[in-house]
Amino acid sequence: MRESGLPAMDQAGTEAPASAGVKRWLPLALLVTAGVAVYFSGAHRYVSFHALAAHREWVLSQVAVLGFWAPLAFIALYAAVAALSIPGATAMTLAGGFLFGTVLGTLCNVTGATIGATLVFLVARSAFGEVLQRRAGPFLKKIEEGFRQDAVSYLLVLRLVPLFPFWLVNLVPALFGMSLGAYVLCTFFGILPGAVVYTSVGGGLGEFLDRGEKPDLHLVFQPHILLPLIGLGLLALVPVAYKRWKQRS
Repeated sequence: MRESGLPAMDQAGTEAPASAGVKRWLPLALLVTAGVAVYFSGAHRYVSFHALAAHREWVLSQVAVLGFWAPLAFIALYAAVAALSIPGATAMTLAGGFLFGTVLGTLCNVTGATIGATLVFLVARSAFGEVLQRRAGPFLKKIEEGFRQDAVSYLLVLRLVPLFPFWLVNLVPALFGMSLGAYVLCTFFGILPGAVVYTSVGGGLGEFLDRGEKPDLHLVFQPHILLPLIGLGLLALVPVAYKRWKQRS
């Protein structure tokens, strides 16, 4: 009886880690597969300013047909674009303003981007978070500890100042153990100022399209817009600076 029971125990012991490994890597595999499928199918080409200009009448007609469901469909599409890291977030944000106006468009844009970023956060935390924490050396653990202590301030800076790739900012907090709730709130409010700027431009996009012109997609980098965003980022660092000063004094 004892000998017949030993293989069963060994089998159960080996199956449990294997099952956990599959669960950890499966979301990442699905996300990568979906991204590759979108790329090779050419669907990513439709997430651009030129595609919106070429098909704007069709897009407007679909919004009219969907009615109440149109904003929800747009949020889902934006979330997919953000989660799959498809180049075209600026075009999506302009489209949100063009289709729904500045107020509703901003809400749709920020909500969709936040959902997509959260999906990336959860997938990255599932696949890499535990592995990184287990294998991290002293230096990396020190960085992780520092980031975790002031995660809200650091993420707000990364979100407010549009100098860092969106996909990279999605990954860093997941690797350094930031809580989900804080991540969602910082992402939503951190991208809000920039979203308002681009969505408001999208609200007047019809005039540009009628003239055959293209709006300035680097508008957010103009000093009168970029400097206030940097100011907000510095303001988010005030608690960190105060904490450091208090510790030294």
